[in-house]
Amino acid sequence: QVQLVESGGGLVQPGGSLRLSCAASGSIFRINYMDWYRQAPGKERELVASITSGGTTDYADSVKGRFTISRDNAKNTAYLQMNSLKPEDTAVYYCNAGVRGSDSHLYEYWGQGTQVTVSS
Repeated sequence: QVQLVESGGGLVQPGGSLRLSCAASGSIFRINYMDWYRQAPGKERELVASITSGGTTDYADSVKGRFTISRDNAKNTAYLQMNSLKPEDTAVYYCNAGVRGSDSHLYEYWGQGTQVTVSS
C-alpha cells in the first residue's frame, strides 16, 4: 500500500504564491508519474500538471507560465509551485501517482487533497 500526503495549501491574495508538496510512502518500487489535479466547487476534477519519472512535464493551458511541477525521486516527493495566483485557482488540489509495485503492476493512488483559496 502507498500513501500520498499533500501539504502547503492555504489562503493567499491574488498575485501571490504557494508551493504544494506531495510525499509518497509505503511499498514503492518505482513511481512512474505524479500529477496534480484540482476540483473547484460545482466543477469536475481537472488535471493541472503532470511529471514523468524522467522529468517530462505537461500543464493545463490555464496554468501554463504560472505553475511549475517538479519532483525529487530520492524523496518520492512532487511539488507544485504556483505563482501569480488568481481567484479562479481556488480549489482542492489533489496529488495522483502511478506506482509500480514489486509485482510489476501499475497502481494508481490519490492523496486526501489540500485546499487552496485565492482571495483578497
